[in-house]
Amino acid sequence: MTTDNPYCLAKIKTHYTFLSDKEKIVADFVLENPKEIIHTTINEMAEDLKIAESTIFRFCKKIGFKGFQAFKIALAADIVTPITDIHENIKEEDDYRTITEKVFRSNIKTLEDTLQVFHGEAFHQTVQSVTEANRVEFFGVGGSAIIAMDAYHKFIRTGIPVNANLDIHIQLMSASQLKENDLAIFISHSGSTNDTLELLKVVKANGVKTIGITSYMKSPLSQAVDIPLYTVSEETEYRAEALSSRYAQLSILDAIYVNVMLARKDKGKESLQKIRKVISIQKI
Repeated sequence: MTTDNPYCLAKIKTHYTFLSDKEKIVADFVLENPKEIIHTTINEMAEDLKIAESTIFRFCKKIGFKGFQAFKIALAADIVTPITDIHENIKEEDDYRTITEKVFRSNIKTLEDTLQVFHGEAFHQTVQSVTEANRVEFFGVGGSAIIAMDAYHKFIRTGIPVNANLDIHIQLMSASQLKENDLAIFISHSGSTNDTLELLKVVKANGVKTIGITSYMKSPLSQAVDIPLYTVSEETEYRAEALSSRYAQLSILDAIYVNVMLARKDKGKESLQKIRKVISIQKI
C-alpha cells in the first residue's frame, strides 16, 4: 500500500526492519524528534544527519509516501491530531455509554492503524505458504494462545491439516514433530515471550517455514521468522495495548483464512460443506 495518508509514526515502526542502515538513521531521528521535522527542509535534515538527501527520499518512499513533503504533511497530521483525540483515555467519571464508545473507538483505531501498515507482499507469501503447507500449526502463549485456538477453529474448515494447543508442553512436543514442508504460525504481541521464542527455535531446527504476527518490528520474533506480519495498537490507562492488538490479530487471521479458502476453490468448499453437515446434525 503506497498512499500519502496519515499514520506516519506507526508506518515507520512497522517498516523499520525493511530499512537500510542509513534509512534507519532517518527513522530513529524522526521517531525521537517528530515535531522538529515538520519545520525542517530535506537539505537541513541531510546536513544534520550527515547523509545524502536521496537517502531521506528513499526512506519516505519505502514507508509509503511520494516524497519528503508528503511525508511531513502526514507526520504533521499525526502530531496536530494526536491519537488521544480519537483514542480517548477512559476517565473515572465517564458513564457506561461513554466508556463503551471509547472502547469501540479504540478497537476501530487499532484495525485502521493495522490496515495502514499492511504489507501486500508479505501477506501474499503468507497465503501461499498456508495453501501449500502439508500441515499448519498455530502457536501462542497466554492471551495469544486463545488467538491461536481461534485460528485453529477457523482454518480447520479449509481442509488443510491444522493444529493448536493451549498447554506449552504439548506445544513443544508438537513443534518437535513438524517437518520441512509444514508451516508454523506464531502469535505474540510483544514478540519477546521466552516460551514463544523457544518454540520458534524448535521448529526452525526442523527446517520448518515460519510466520510471525506481532506488534514490534524490532522484536526477536519478527526478526527471526521467515514472514513477519504486524499489528498496531495503543495503550491506555485501563487497557494494555496487548488487549487491543488481539482484534488486529484476529482480523489478520480472518483475512488469511478467506484468501486461503478462495485459493483452494472446490477443495475449500468441499471441506466447509462437510463441517457444516456434521454440525447441523448436532442441532437436530
